[in-house]
Amino acid sequence: MEHAYDFQAHAALEKASSVLSLQHIQKSFGNFQALKDVSIELQQGEIHCLLGENGAGKSTLCNIIFGALNATSGKVFLNGQPFEAKNPKDALDHGIAMVHQHFSLIENTTVLDNLLLGRSHGILNRQKYKADIQALLNELNFNINLNAKVGDLAVGEKQRVEIIKCLVRQPKLLILDEPTAVLLPNEIDALLEICLAVAKRGCSILLVTHKLTEIKKVASKVSVLRSGVIVDYSAQPTQDIERLVKSMIQHEESGQSLNLLKREIRTVKSISANARDLKDEILQVNGLSYSDAQGIKKLDNVTFIVNKAEIVAIAGVEGNGQSELASILSGMLTRTSGQIFLDGEDISLAQPKKLTALGMGVIAEDRHATGCITQMNLAENILLNHIDQYTHFGLINQKKLKHDAEQLMKKFDVRAASSSLPFGRLSGGNQQKAVFARELSLDPLKFLLASQPTRGLDVGAVATVYGHIRAARDQGLGVLVISSELDELLAVADRILVFYRGRIIGEVNGDQADRDQIGAWMAGQENE
Repeated sequence: MEHAYDFQAHAALEKASSVLSLQHIQKSFGNFQALKDVSIELQQGEIHCLLGENGAGKSTLCNIIFGALNATSGKVFLNGQPFEAKNPKDALDHGIAMVHQHFSLIENTTVLDNLLLGRSHGILNRQKYKADIQALLNELNFNINLNAKVGDLAVGEKQRVEIIKCLVRQPKLLILDEPTAVLLPNEIDALLEICLAVAKRGCSILLVTHKLTEIKKVASKVSVLRSGVIVDYSAQPTQDIERLVKSMIQHEESGQSLNLLKREIRTVKSISANARDLKDEILQVNGLSYSDAQGIKKLDNVTFIVNKAEIVAIAGVEGNGQSELASILSGMLTRTSGQIFLDGEDISLAQPKKLTALGMGVIAEDRHATGCITQMNLAENILLNHIDQYTHFGLINQKKLKHDAEQLMKKFDVRAASSSLPFGRLSGGNQQKAVFARELSLDPLKFLLASQPTRGLDVGAVATVYGHIRAARDQGLGVLVISSELDELLAVADRILVFYRGRIIGEVNGDQADRDQIGAWMAGQENE
């Protein structure tokens, strides 16, 4: 039988330098106990990583520290004094800042205005603050237009704004809840370097992450949270990484998780596009261009094909046209020019409902905005594409809906206390798996568009997602994956296209892909 991590067993830690001490924290939502006797301590200047599967309680714990939730029981000490944040503003006033998984930005205002909110109680010196913010952007190597409207930014760009918004406050305790989920490799490295520099100046950091490379690079200590319980701890995480992963996922065969993508050898290799017959093509994109409302060209004469039984991946730094491509292909945005064909049928102007009927499954980049309806329950979301099959004279057969939803939940490992649970109450990872369950259960299903499919998922869930994607490919589907996770693309793609400033700048077969070459293309270096 497992027990909560024994806080008293580590009482010898240097209490004098303790910044945050969580003692026996419990949190319940009705009959569901999300946190059970959780105790963690952060020392000054350390980076403490919180590792755990989706739904383990990590975000709940972070939200208690930040004042967005109240603990059911337990005590919090800040700098040795009892502390209970009444709300996020109270936490900010005490030097605690948090980067959330989900954005807290005002969409219809500029990046600069979002960053300046709450920065002054008197006359605001915009130019001084703007100069300070720009200096921080330069230090992070974040390319963000401060005058752009947040609503016009891609997901990855919005995440960078969230990170900057916290760092400009120069916090004493920084909580980062999956901050690198939408960043590219070079941006991740830059952010981790900043974390190390910030910690060196005395700021304590609680970093929630699923990425083992991040733990190896920056973690001073690691606590493993599973099902609301701290089940493991390490003060030497680099040496204990295999044990920590084993504790997180309850698998003895930790090697499967540590190498979960590297060991997934493709069983079907792609045939080069030139060697294919026309009958093999499932998606054809010809001369696709798109300019936004300001006349800025986001896509420039993009042409490519996706074949049946092939995974084509699109790599590139966030903001180079990938989001616009996904929106156009899924019927959410109208192209400026060019044509798109799905299994020979022109879908250039097709609406989402038509695309679904033709057999296109879509994993949306932003599951909250376009991938689900958070106010509806899990069963309704997971069977949203088939809801008419459960309706008779305007009434939904809830019993059958619930039964079929639970079958899909089991098949796709969607973990929830009930299919009647509001969708917004699920963890991010379980929400994503539910979206996968819905889209992959389409009938017919000919083509799958997966945009950022593993965003916010833990290592086990990443393996599950790509297992489903490979299975779809092996069943003859064409798959287009758009992702900022280059290592994942290298492991699963049959062919990789690299986007730069709205154009395809490079293309390579998956078994011939070179990480350095793809990185050079992503930076805009074309072949001579």
